[in-house]
Amino acid sequence: MTPTEPLLARCPAAPGAVRPPLPVKMVIAGGFGVGKTTAVGAISEIEPLTTEASITEVAAGVDDLTHTPRKTTTTVAMDFGCLTIDPTLKLYLFGTPGQERFGFMWDDIVEGAVGGLVIVDTRRLDDCYAAVDYFEHKGIPFAVAVNAFDGRVEHSLEEVRWALDVSDAVPVVVFDARERGSVRDALLVVLELALARTER
Repeated sequence: MTPTEPLLARCPAAPGAVRPPLPVKMVIAGGFGVGKTTAVGAISEIEPLTTEASITEVAAGVDDLTHTPRKTTTTVAMDFGCLTIDPTLKLYLFGTPGQERFGFMWDDIVEGAVGGLVIVDTRRLDDCYAAVDYFEHKGIPFAVAVNAFDGRVEHSLEEVRWALDVSDAVPVVVFDARERGSVRDALLVVLELALARTER
C-alpha cells in the first residue's frame, strides 16, 4: 500500500479515468519571523502568493526584532503555495501570520487542513506557544520544525520538546526553511501523521 492510498480510497475514480492529484491542505504556522514565508517560497512549485507589508515604526515597537534585525516586512494575511508530492497528491500550503494581533484569521486559514507544521526559532521558543496550543486545542495533527538559523540551533530537540510540553506523538525535527529538500521532508512528516490518522 502506498502512503496516499488511504486518502485516495475515499475519492474513487471512474474505471479507466485518469485521476487528478488529490488536493490536501496543510498549514505552516509559528511566531513572528521564524521562517514561514521563507519555507513556503522555498518549496512552492508556483510563484508563492504572499501578503507582505513593510514594518512601520509603529509595528516595530510591537513586534520583537531583536533576533531578526534585517527583517523589513511581515505577513499580514497569509502565504500560499503548492507542491505536487506525486501524481496522486498535491499539497496546498497556507502560511499563517505570526503576530498575535492577526490571530482572528487563524480559524479561516486552518479550516479543512489535514495538519500543520509549527516552525520554531529556539532563540525565542515562547513565540510559538500560541501555535502549538492552537493545534492541540483543535485536535489537528502537527509537527514541530526547529529552523536552523545560521545552520545551528540553540537547544537540543529533547529540550525543545520539554519546553513546549508536547507529547511523544508530536514529531520534533530540525530543518532549514531556505532549503527545498529540507522543507519537503518536514512537510512529509506532517503528511504521514495525517495519513496515520485516516487509517485509525
